Amino acid sequence: MIIDLPDSSTHSVTTRLKTLREERGEVSTGRVLTFLVVTYSDDDLEAILESIHEASREHPARVIVLIGHEESTEAEARLDAQLRLGGNAGASEVIVLHLHGDLTRHRANVVTPLLLPDTPVVAWWPSRAPRNPSSDSIGALASRRIIDSFSEEDPEAIYRRRMTYSPGDSDLVWSRLTLWRGLLASTLDQPPYEPVLSAEVYGPAQDPAVDIAAGWFADRLDVPVTRRSDGSPRLPLDEDGQPVVPIMKAVLHRQRDDVTVEVVDSSTVRFVVGDKESRVTLSRRSTGDCLAEELRHLDPDNAFGSALRGLFRVSRPDRVRREHNHDHHSVSGVEQESMR
Repeated sequence: MIIDLPDSSTHSVTTRLKTLREERGEVSTGRVLTFLVVTYSDDDLEAILESIHEASREHPARVIVLIGHEESTEAEARLDAQLRLGGNAGASEVIVLHLHGDLTRHRANVVTPLLLPDTPVVAWWPSRAPRNPSSDSIGALASRRIIDSFSEEDPEAIYRRRMTYSPGDSDLVWSRLTLWRGLLASTLDQPPYEPVLSAEVYGPAQDPAVDIAAGWFADRLDVPVTRRSDGSPRLPLDEDGQPVVPIMKAVLHRQRDDVTVEVVDSSTVRFVVGDKESRVTLSRRSTGDCLAEELRHLDPDNAFGSALRGLFRVSRPDRVRREHNHDHHSVSGVEQESMR
């Protein structure tokens, strides 16, 4: 069920929701959290809602999608709402709010009356995220703040995140690596039990998942780590045109038998330990799957914070320097530091 409420107000939205629940015999107490999604008019709304639909099968929520229409500041302040219930919302109730004019600068004031009482609040920025999510007006309402550095235009976004990180911040590039990290860590529980001396990570030059994987190695292994570009496109594909996991190859160097994990195709990676080879099923995770994982644990992700700190120790010899017309402070403060 989809109901449009043009030129509306938050009071009208809550009143209509209450009426609909009474008509349908539903209660809001089954919602386990309030999920705030901050988007813009040029984002793919249906793709975002599909990911929410996938995640909501596991986490029923009140989903509030805020769509900012970046018009002239002189445009009339107006709120156009849409309610999605039942099959159009999965296990959740979805409130889509189109913010026009001055309302785009007051998202928190618009959304506060719609928050479910006594439930956690999670915020997600599918595309453009604030520089410091925890200090953003929407981020301040949430105990969990999810961004996606892969969607950022700035290839250095993941490096800037480590300077503004606060407990509760998370990133979908980290969630996309959960299964990959588990498989790789399991290889170190197998003989021979040799210490890792250094590590190399290969992948697309502009995929921050490769960077955070290198930061994770640097933090957890406490060894020299090199992040290399393998020349693949930002979204690597196999021979059949299917997307693969972002880490094309990782090598853990040891005294005798190195550990190598390498992508074979969209559903398979190859593990090589010394002269022993095995293959494991591993696919690129969907956004909905990553969101569902993020919503399973709303406490701070300390492992992610540690991986961000590990970025400081990663060597990037293949990195292309930014053009001189980019912000000088950013270059000297972040980029030079990350190349040490």
